[in-house]
Amino acid sequence: MKSAVIIGPGRVEIKDVPDPQIGARDVLVAIRACGICGADPHSVSQGHIVPGAAITPIGHEPAGEVVAVGDEVGGIAIGDHVVIDPTGVADAILGGGGPQGALSELVAVREAVAGRNIIVIPDHVPWHVAALAEPLAVARRGVDRTHPQPEHQVIIFGAGPVGLGALLAFKAHGVRHIVVADIQPNRLAKALALGADAVIDSRTEDVRARLRELHGEGSDSFGRPGIPGTDIYLDAAGVAAVPEAVFAGPKLGAVYGIVGIHQKPIQMDSQMLIPSELTIVHSMGHPTEMTAVAQDIADNTDLYTRIISDVIPFEEVAAAIDLAGRPEATDKVVVTFSSASTA
Repeated sequence: MKSAVIIGPGRVEIKDVPDPQIGARDVLVAIRACGICGADPHSVSQGHIVPGAAITPIGHEPAGEVVAVGDEVGGIAIGDHVVIDPTGVADAILGGGGPQGALSELVAVREAVAGRNIIVIPDHVPWHVAALAEPLAVARRGVDRTHPQPEHQVIIFGAGPVGLGALLAFKAHGVRHIVVADIQPNRLAKALALGADAVIDSRTEDVRARLRELHGEGSDSFGRPGIPGTDIYLDAAGVAAVPEAVFAGPKLGAVYGIVGIHQKPIQMDSQMLIPSELTIVHSMGHPTEMTAVAQDIADNTDLYTRIISDVIPFEEVAAAIDLAGRPEATDKVVVTFSSASTA
């Protein structure tokens, strides 16, 4: 079979490798589509995922068709359309430096358990849309960690794929009002198309002033003026301007959820935060979220389709990864294989 691998800094090649073999508890999946994660271009740039690896398989956002099932596996049949939880695949951490990457023609799901590490999806979901299940489960986890309630007012910083996934997750929770902030007009337009109540162009607008207009005035324990009535701040951007805006004075009991990766340490002024009793939560992966997200994709396929900006054939995987590393030029990039259709 063919598999995309990192062979050095800035170098991705498609190589012929042996087909994976499965045992009685395993499932073999022919990959039909695989999303490009925002971390993939960084891994290619540095030449590895795990330091010291000479060759690194890549890809961890797969959707595919079951082509073989071990005798001891229940609930999965040949021909099923599935998405794979890469964090739950024993001995094959897809895209994490393990022996398999999902940018491959075949992937073996070890110790397969239906509904846990391999999830059946309806046939009507196009492959490239099904491949959103993994990254948007990351978004759902970040949202769930903030414990949203219907009366809450929310701002999401960053309208990339995870930020847009968070928008849909907050909508699924039925929150009262959702604002999305970004610096790219095309992404803000997409957020509105996906149901955001308002957007903020943080290049040209004062974020906190706009939040006061949209969410009203809040207060902290000291009753200081100028505090937005925002209940939840979700950081899907990972840039310093976000904690600066949050830490300048949140309302009493507000929550700051961080799902974006900050490359530099975050600074904070505790004198501003103590009166707010701000709760700060982080999220990691998606230990329980993929099944719910896969179902939501099945129920709202047309809506999720709008998140994808580029569908690129596997033969051009290096170009797809490069494109995904230039967020000013694209949104969500998905690679498809020749046997898959985006119709």
